[in-house]
Amino acid sequence: MLFVCTGNICRSPTAEGVMRTLLERSGMAGEVDSAGTIGYHVGDPPDRRSQLAAAARGYDLSSLRGREVTEDDLERFDHVWVMDRGHLNRLRARYGDRPNVRLFLEATAPEGVRAREVPDPYAGDEAGFERVLDLIEAGCRAALTRWTAPADAADDG
Repeated sequence: MLFVCTGNICRSPTAEGVMRTLLERSGMAGEVDSAGTIGYHVGDPPDRRSQLAAAARGYDLSSLRGREVTEDDLERFDHVWVMDRGHLNRLRARYGDRPNVRLFLEATAPEGVRAREVPDPYAGDEAGFERVLDLIEAGCRAALTRWTAPADAADDG
């Protein structure tokens, strides 16, 4: 699965780190990566505030580096989860409509979460980074629950 946000320094690397950790803890395997719709932060580590918030909950983002999404990514990954409608629109404009490219929270439909987009915390304070983590953890846990549910009870969301 590939997580996509704007610059690949806040939301998508956070989602990558959370999903990698949850997969490891559950004993499951899967390819997880993240990218941005723009190349402003190629090679940069995640935003310091994202790293601090994630570390406080046991997720290490320090080895991740920003990169820009490619068409190959859209062909390689089964799930390409974007954080907001702007990312969805950018990818559609650039690469056409693809069934594997969806809004992350809409695709995972976590129980009790009304939001369908993960807001960009970059211009805000620490509370915004905590809110992003709350939404991402809920979405990642819901996706894993769906994948590990018995076949007759799960859909392939």
